[in-house]
This record gives sequence, C-alpha cells and structure tokens, in this order.
Amino acid sequence: MSRRRSVMSDQFKAELARDLGFYETVQREGWGGIRTKDAGNMVKRAIEIAEQAMARSTQS
Repeated sequence: MSRRRSVMSDQFKAELARDLGFYETVQREGWGGIRTKDAGNMVKRAIEIAEQAMARSTQS
C-alpha cells in the first residue's frame, strides 16, 4: 500500500489541532487517536483559511 503525501504541513495541522482543542490527544495518541469529527472539523477549518487567503489575494 502506498503512503499518501500530506497536503497540509505537520506544523499547520498542529496549529489547527491547538485552535480546535484536541492537540493534547494528538500528543498522547498521535493523529490516529483523534475522532473522525475532529478530523472533519480540521479539514473544514483548513478550507476556510484557504478561502480567506484566496479572497485576500484577489483583492490585491
């Protein structure tokens, strides 16, 4: 089985986990220990950040 390349950097994922309140779980159990809901919220937040960045870049 091939390993998928991550789109988000580890630093960005950790920042999102801190902001969303489950970074302690990541530290204790690794990324496999987070709930599916937390992973979904992390992706949702990353998309929101990307959309905001795109909006700012088109305004310039």
